[in-house]
Amino acid sequence: MSPLLRKPVAVTGKVHDITVETAKTEKSPDWAYVGFALHHLKSGDEVAEAAGDREVIVVLVEGKAHITGAGQNWGELGERMSVFDRTPPHCLYLPDGVDWRAVATTDCVIAVCTAPGHGGHEARIIGPAGITTTPRGKGTNTRYINAIAMEERDVADSLLVTEVFTPDGHWSSYPPHRHDEDNYPDMTYLEETYYHRINPATGFGIQRVFTDDLSLDETLSVYDGDVVLVPKGHHPCAASYGHEMYYLNVMAGPKRKWRFQNHPDFDWIAKRDS
Repeated sequence: MSPLLRKPVAVTGKVHDITVETAKTEKSPDWAYVGFALHHLKSGDEVAEAAGDREVIVVLVEGKAHITGAGQNWGELGERMSVFDRTPPHCLYLPDGVDWRAVATTDCVIAVCTAPGHGGHEARIIGPAGITTTPRGKGTNTRYINAIAMEERDVADSLLVTEVFTPDGHWSSYPPHRHDEDNYPDMTYLEETYYHRINPATGFGIQRVFTDDLSLDETLSVYDGDVVLVPKGHHPCAASYGHEMYYLNVMAGPKRKWRFQNHPDFDWIAKRDS
């Protein structure tokens, strides 16, 4: 199995724990920014963590939880019980240097997105208010976006976080594009993780991670609950016919800007559809 593909390590509790240290492999030796954890909690279960030197965006992927953090009681967060409801998620931003705790009030799935924090933003609820589900693309490249924390929202020091819903049989993160050079404003260097969900859960999707020179070229079958690491290169994915796909993107790098370049062999598609 490719080291860029991470399977859930448990059924309940912390099912993913991707850190800067565990993300480093022969395919991703320079990983330095993005962290991603996922908790499957039963009602009454709890998780408590210290942010340390990393900022955090907590996403209530499914279900509800009572959350405290940064010295505040944020109350019960969460609304959608299935991620495939496509409604904007409840999300909480927490700066570096704070503690936080979540107690599940229903069965729930909580994503914990992390990146280096610099103390530049206060703790705040950043969703669902301020997030609008928006279509992007044309034809079988149509998908639906919940921009949780992209650069137009000044809500974080480093993190860029987005949800994408891809109908069955459609492509996504397409045309193939890359953001692996620190060359702003032409391109920014951003590591990225994809947390995938598939509906029905017995299906699968495809994600390819490849560089222009094909020194990295991995085509991955992704199943419900898998995470894909994108250290560099292009990273399109597709939902198989009969199975819709959701993914939660987490990006971070030296600059909180998303500037990418399409693969030269596919850029005509972006120009045609613009």
